[in-house]
Amino acid sequence: MAQKPSIPKGTRDFNPEQVAKRNYIFNTIRGVFETFGFQPIETPSFENSETLMGKYGDEGDRLIFKILNSGDFLSKADLDAYNEKDSIKLTSSISEKALRYDLTVPFARYVVQHQNEIEFPFKRYQIQPVWRADRPQKGRFREFYQCDADVVGSDSLWQEVEFIQLYDTVFSALKLEGVTIKINNRKILSGIAEVIGASDKLIDFTVALDKLDKIGEAKVKEEMLGKGISEAGINKLQPLFTLSGSFESQIESLQTILSSSEEGKKGIEELAFINKAISELGLKTAALQLDVTLARGLNYYTGAIFEVAAPKGVQMGSIGGGGRYDDLTGIFGMPNMSGVGISFGLDRIYLVLEELNLFPQTVTKNIEVLFINFGDKEALFSLKAIKQLREQGINAELYPEAAKMKKQMAHANKRNIPYVVLVGEEEINSNTYTLKNMASGEQFKITLAELASKIRA
Repeated sequence: MAQKPSIPKGTRDFNPEQVAKRNYIFNTIRGVFETFGFQPIETPSFENSETLMGKYGDEGDRLIFKILNSGDFLSKADLDAYNEKDSIKLTSSISEKALRYDLTVPFARYVVQHQNEIEFPFKRYQIQPVWRADRPQKGRFREFYQCDADVVGSDSLWQEVEFIQLYDTVFSALKLEGVTIKINNRKILSGIAEVIGASDKLIDFTVALDKLDKIGEAKVKEEMLGKGISEAGINKLQPLFTLSGSFESQIESLQTILSSSEEGKKGIEELAFINKAISELGLKTAALQLDVTLARGLNYYTGAIFEVAAPKGVQMGSIGGGGRYDDLTGIFGMPNMSGVGISFGLDRIYLVLEELNLFPQTVTKNIEVLFINFGDKEALFSLKAIKQLREQGINAELYPEAAKMKKQMAHANKRNIPYVVLVGEEEINSNTYTLKNMASGEQFKITLAELASKIRA
């Protein structure tokens, strides 16, 4: 007996209902992106390895799926690396391409490659899948979609303000209340590293700090000690672990903690500007919260950092994130091109909406009416009506074979089709249609002109 086929861990199949719900989220996000003036682009699913490697830190690099070179890749393999079991060096000799890890770095590559065709500031959105060789768990997949929006060519903080509004508008449209938009600033993290004497270990510091909500304060401190950050410096961090209160009160505390760091004070000014603007403009359903332990362990952030938390009571990781990256395009030979962007985690948003029962019933609307097939003559008569119904925006179809009526009716029931139409010799002769309501069992003999209005009633 043949073995039952399967799919790789961390990937999924989607049935028609799930695809309809996912499209509801896609279409909502896409609509808001376009309302805010963002334009769509797409990039390849895989990039040259040098485009991706080294852009996400050591932890990120390990999660990038590499693609083996085509043909006899072993003939060009680095045999010394193979014998020494040096997997990093060996990989570079047998793999020149990799699946994209996110949409931001490929976008930076796109900007540099097409800079002469782009009008700056350039506002783009992109909705495509990405891949990460992560350990699969609830809300964490190896293949998943990202929905990104970025602006490059402007260092104005009004862009950050607009992105907070964009998040709020999307979650309001999805009827998802109680979302928290957490914000921090990379300059503040740099200032903290400076104050504790760990400026040369900024990456190690931020990577460890970013794990606070996952592994707890004690483990974070332990990891920092392991990375060579002094115990005295870590003790100076204590006020940060307990910092709470309003946005304004936290800003005041930070001004005291970072009084000796010019970089840190610049970050405080930026956060204060954004908070004041949002306070004036207001948000519909989301709340803006300062979180000084938010680090997002990606090397390219240089200013504001965003992370979106699901409503309280929903056990889910972040459902969105992003930030300012002043020098990302410089990696590809185009310096001084400031950018800022955010991303929506489609798959996690789906799980949250499902858990809270927030998908509208109309999202999964399928065929509204099925025409029963009694033979070729009746089928042709039915298809003329189906054509007109479809032109009026009604989802209609004909059962393909002249099977037993019981089988066709069972098919309609299994697919939850609300109406069926029966066309026999009598209906053809009188140019009418017998419409049956599958829920109530009522039947009506009506004209084609009445058919559409009766189905919509």
